[in-house]
Amino acid sequence: MPPSFVHGLDTAPLRFETIGQALDASVVKWGSNDALVVRQQSIRWTYTEFKQRVDALAAGLLALGLSPGERIGIWAANCSEWALTQFATAKAGLILVTLNPAYRAGELEFSLNKVGCRALVLAERFKATAFIDELRSVAPELDECQPNDLRSARLPQLRCVIRLGTQPSRGCLNFDDVMKSGRPQDFANLQVLARELQPDDAVNIQFTSGTTGSPKGATLSHLNILNNAYFVARAMKLAVNDRMCIPVPLYHCFGMVMGNLSCVSHGATMIYPSEWFDPKLTLQAVEAERCNVLYGVPTMFIAELEHPEFASYDLTSLRTGIMAGAPCPIEIMKRVIRDMHMEQVTIAYGMTETSPVSFQSSTDDPIERRVSTVGRIHPHLQVKIVDPEGRVVPIGSQGEILTRGYSVMKGYWNDPERTRDVIDDAGWMHTGDLGVIDAQGYCNITGRLKDMLIRGGENIFPREVEEFLYQHPKIQAVQVFGVPDKKYGEEVCAWVQLRPGTAATDQEIREFCCGQIAQHKIPRHIRFVTEFPLTVTGKVQKFAMREQMCVELAVNAERTA
Repeated sequence: MPPSFVHGLDTAPLRFETIGQALDASVVKWGSNDALVVRQQSIRWTYTEFKQRVDALAAGLLALGLSPGERIGIWAANCSEWALTQFATAKAGLILVTLNPAYRAGELEFSLNKVGCRALVLAERFKATAFIDELRSVAPELDECQPNDLRSARLPQLRCVIRLGTQPSRGCLNFDDVMKSGRPQDFANLQVLARELQPDDAVNIQFTSGTTGSPKGATLSHLNILNNAYFVARAMKLAVNDRMCIPVPLYHCFGMVMGNLSCVSHGATMIYPSEWFDPKLTLQAVEAERCNVLYGVPTMFIAELEHPEFASYDLTSLRTGIMAGAPCPIEIMKRVIRDMHMEQVTIAYGMTETSPVSFQSSTDDPIERRVSTVGRIHPHLQVKIVDPEGRVVPIGSQGEILTRGYSVMKGYWNDPERTRDVIDDAGWMHTGDLGVIDAQGYCNITGRLKDMLIRGGENIFPREVEEFLYQHPKIQAVQVFGVPDKKYGEEVCAWVQLRPGTAATDQEIREFCCGQIAQHKIPRHIRFVTEFPLTVTGKVQKFAMREQMCVELAVNAERTA
């Protein structure tokens, strides 16, 4: 059998340009087209209007004394200011540090200090959390300082705090005032930077923690994310005047790269249905804006499909989109294609450290391929599947996915040791994900190295059990993971969400499994729940489920030897 190695060939070359240059080129071609629609702010800007505001903000940031290469954080939910900050920092040569709106004071302090943020843009609040109060708890000096001159004992490198909204806050500048503060020399400096900045320069730091350890700052360049966005859009056949509904958070690659940058690279419209994900507001936006592209992680699509008013919305404008960010249940994918009219929906796979997409299905792939795989390798990238000793396995065999090419991050910010842990001397990024590549080059993600559980010496991959249980007519959603067991080392546990109006028992679920999957894969522990613990991006937190089960079962959370 040939080795599990694939290389993405394409007639389109890599784009060696900065994000600022890409935006300027888009304005020349599509200046009168809608660029950004933000429904909760009643904003609708053309590409020309968007660029004017981006340039004003970029000049204002330079007027504050910020210099190329310095880091500026943004701590806000989806809004127009987020998009402006993304492109303005790129034009000003600054490195945008994207912060999870769900962070609290301790996480904020760690992140700002880890990468040495000089400035911070923050919203007034996220849901029930007042961001200004959280920041003050770390930097009480904010109340006494002059704007742009913070001197904080716990945030020693932070000097400037820029808040959204019109209300004044002590020690802070207002976002709109910064946009108005650019002087003629600052706009002139922007023109100089447009010539001096390089595509290989860092432009974004995103925090990623995996399943263990403190967060790491994945550092991405213009070249990394601009090209990934461009090829993501090509895989969907994104076109000028397409309208993309972006309910996924902007602080993550899914929103800012696959969403914003993909639209700008092809002249499409960015549409934010709400500050944070709301299934009803997303459905309303698709109908009202006649969106033909919709993004989401599986839990988002499930929430939309199961919304009580789902059938009342006209979604016939939809054509394509992306389901990604977590394993995509086959049955959910089929319903998205059938009930949401997304006949050309694609599946994408990747990780923050690879900008993010490495595999993506195409719009004309057979449906069975699009519901059972993550497609084929992206252009200009290489992937190999290796065994635990690092040897390439034959086609059709399972192993760890390693990625190499333009999309691999520059490294973890100021953390060479942890960078070396994942990027080897040959430039391969070790993803920690398990997969199989078939003879036609399609990849199937089979699990995470760290998710795999071992029951009595048998390796069990939760994804396989989940896919089987999704076939049960009463099961709406399911998550499978391992819990410690004195006899077998680990046992299989399943958390099950039932469809509305149905009921089931543990025994009924086990009987459904008997004779259909191996005995050792049948869940011993089954819990019926109404919801799963989720991150703000909608990813399920299996570690939280495992911890809860360990308490319930009175066992140690560490795996039994």
